[in-house]
Amino acid sequence: MTGRSTEPTLPSRRAFLRVGALAALAVPLAAACGPGYEESPDPLAPLLRAAETDAAGAKALGGADAEPVAAARAAHAAALKTEVDRLNRPKPAESGPGETPPSSLEGLKERLAQARKQAEGLVPSLPRYRAGMVASIAAGCAALQQSSDKLGRGDDAGAVTVPAGAPLNQEATEAVQQALAAEHAAIWVYGLVSAYLPAAFTGAVARGSAEHVKRRDVCERMLSGAGQAPAGPEAAYVPPKPVTEANSAMELVATAEADATAAWLGVIHRTDDAALRTTALNALIGSARRGTAWRAEFGAKPVAIAMPGQSA
Repeated sequence: MTGRSTEPTLPSRRAFLRVGALAALAVPLAAACGPGYEESPDPLAPLLRAAETDAAGAKALGGADAEPVAAARAAHAAALKTEVDRLNRPKPAESGPGETPPSSLEGLKERLAQARKQAEGLVPSLPRYRAGMVASIAAGCAALQQSSDKLGRGDDAGAVTVPAGAPLNQEATEAVQQALAAEHAAIWVYGLVSAYLPAAFTGAVARGSAEHVKRRDVCERMLSGAGQAPAGPEAAYVPPKPVTEANSAMELVATAEADATAAWLGVIHRTDDAALRTTALNALIGSARRGTAWRAEFGAKPVAIAMPGQSA
C-alpha cells in the first residue's frame, strides 16, 4: 500500500492514557517517601468499610442490576484496603452497630450516592496518589449510577469551569495540555460518528459534543491565563478500529470518553490545587457517565468501569 492516506487519524488510545498511567506509577512511590508516621485515623477507612458493606449487600441481592455493583465495589474495597494497609494508621475505636448492607436496590441506590459524595469530598485535600484513587472510585460510583434507572441514572456531574486562581506549574500545565488533547480528539469523534448513528442518537451526540467543546474552552482559558500556548487539534486522526456502522461508532465514542477520563485523572495526579482538582474531578465523572451510557448501547461488559481513568 503506497501513498499517504487522506483519512483523518486519531492518536492511539495508548497516547491519551500515557499521562494517567505515568502518574499512577510515579506518585505512589513519592507517597511512600512522605513525612513520618501519622497518628490520626486514616480518612480512607470509612470509604473502605462502605465499599465492603456495599459489595456484600449487592452480592446478596444478586440480579442484573446488583451483580455489577458487587464486582465494582469489591474492586474499590481491594484498592482502598491496599492503601490503608500500606500506611497502617491507627484504627478508630468502633462504637455502636456496624454498617448495614443494603437489602434492596433502592437501598443500594442510596448507598452509591452516599459513597460517591463521600469520595468526592475527600479529593481536594488528599495527597496526590490518594486523591487520584479516590477520584477514580467516585467516578466508578457515578458510572454504576448511570448503568441502571434503578441505581440513579441521570446527568448530575458538576460543572467544568475555569478554577479561580489555580496555579499551573510545569507539571500541571503538561497535564492540562494532555486533557486538552483528549478533548480535541473527543470533539472530532463525536463529529465522525454522527454519520453512522440513527436519528435517535442525535441528541446524545449533540450533548456530548457540546460538553467536550466546553471542556476544550476551559483548558484553553486555563493555559492562556497561565501564559502558555494551548495546543491545537491534530491535523489527522485514526480510530483504533474502523468505523463502519452504529455499533463500531458507539464503541469509538466510549473509547474517546475513556481517554478523557484518563487525561483528567492525570490532572488530579499532578496538582495540589483544590479548585483545579475539582474541575478535573467533574470532567472525569462526566466522561465516566457518558462512557457508561455508550457502552450500554453496544453491549459492552462490564457496562460500568469500576475505576474509570486507571490504566489496566
